[in-house]
Amino acid sequence: MFTGIIEAIGEIKQLTQKSNAISLQIEPGKLEMGDVKVGDSIAVNGVCLTVTSLSNHLFTVDVSEETLHCTFGLDRVGNDVNLEKAMRLTDRLGGHLVSGHVDGIGEVTKFEQVGENYLLAIKSPPSLLKYITVKGSITINGVSLTVNRICDDILAINLIPHTLAETNLKHLKPGERLNLESDMLARYVARLMELSSGR
Repeated sequence: MFTGIIEAIGEIKQLTQKSNAISLQIEPGKLEMGDVKVGDSIAVNGVCLTVTSLSNHLFTVDVSEETLHCTFGLDRVGNDVNLEKAMRLTDRLGGHLVSGHVDGIGEVTKFEQVGENYLLAIKSPPSLLKYITVKGSITINGVSLTVNRICDDILAINLIPHTLAETNLKHLKPGERLNLESDMLARYVARLMELSSGR
């Protein structure tokens, strides 16, 4: 489990093709790695991945073909990626509960400055809309954010300067694709409602 509060921006340094997967070597930036061991989970651009090795100030993770098909941005050397270590039960929950299981890929339709902040508009896959509500939480590339407005399938989100400074969202542009994870509580409620209605 994660909180959606990004700890560092890393960089994909090397990609190795494996059978039905790829292996990534990631430079962790300012992420404190002293307490990380093989088998630990790290969210990489919102995707929960398992550390398979640690060496030369890099950590390695494997990404399955299935994960590659439902996410974006994990297969490009040189990509900046948002990083967060798995939360401890004693940690502050500064964002919201994030599983690291991406639900779908969104597309940036607008990214423009409004005063000191930035307006981010994202086209959401239709299948996710029932889990998203105004003032509710959504995870974008691993970042816990609040939805300000919804118009049809477009989500509007306000980004403050601190969020831009601490994440790779500062590099967004229209047409770019993003990893989206809806609020898990909304997913559970929706499932319970489906079951109670007999569908």
